[in-house]
Amino acid sequence: MSARTKARKRAIDVLYGADLRERPVADALVEEQRRADQQPARAESWRYAREIIEGVDARRTELDEAIATHAHGWTLERMPVLDRAILRVGAWEILHNDDVPDAVAISEAVQLASELSTDDSGGFVNGVLSAIARDRS
Repeated sequence: MSARTKARKRAIDVLYGADLRERPVADALVEEQRRADQQPARAESWRYAREIIEGVDARRTELDEAIATHAHGWTLERMPVLDRAILRVGAWEILHNDDVPDAVAISEAVQLASELSTDDSGGFVNGVLSAIARDRS
């Protein structure tokens, strides 16, 4: 697993945990930073995970609007918490990280959704993120 893939998973874990517990992302970030400081071997993936988490937190309203616009028939509140976290990470990479090609951001998000969430999540994530990428262009 590449360092960026690990970073995405860590970012999703933090965002998911904060959303599920209804706590500020900043608090979850501080807690995860403590863990990262105790595990120097994971430092490479932590740098990008932190960038993702901070980016998603700073642009959450914009990301949620893009997701809601393209999630036909689904409100953010109705989506599984894990799918919301995955979609926010993917949308952030598509809209705000020019170093990651859209196809890579979508593929990584779909893979994580397929592995971690429901049987239908991979297809749902693919549809929403593909529409965001298409409309951005």
